Amino acid sequence: MFSGAMGRHFGQLTRVRNIITYSLSPFEQRAFAGAISNGVPNMARRFSGQVFRVVPPLFLCYLVYDWGKKEHARLQRKAAKAELAE
Repeated sequence: MFSGAMGRHFGQLTRVRNIITYSLSPFEQRAFAGAISNGVPNMARRFSGQVFRVVPPLFLCYLVYDWGKKEHARLQRKAAKAELAE
């Protein structure tokens, strides 16, 4: 007899043997378990481990950028153009 649906239902599309999968219901999970007690100290530890690798190059780039902006502003003045023309 025709049941009105063709093929198999989603989740039953194929048969896989010798593979066992386990899952936990979303209602049984605790999504933020230990987020404050474990997450914040872990974030602080990871930040302190990376800060000395990231900050010095950024600081150096900022100094170069600041120098370039000041030099550009100095060269755009009339007095600087008169100095260069002489």
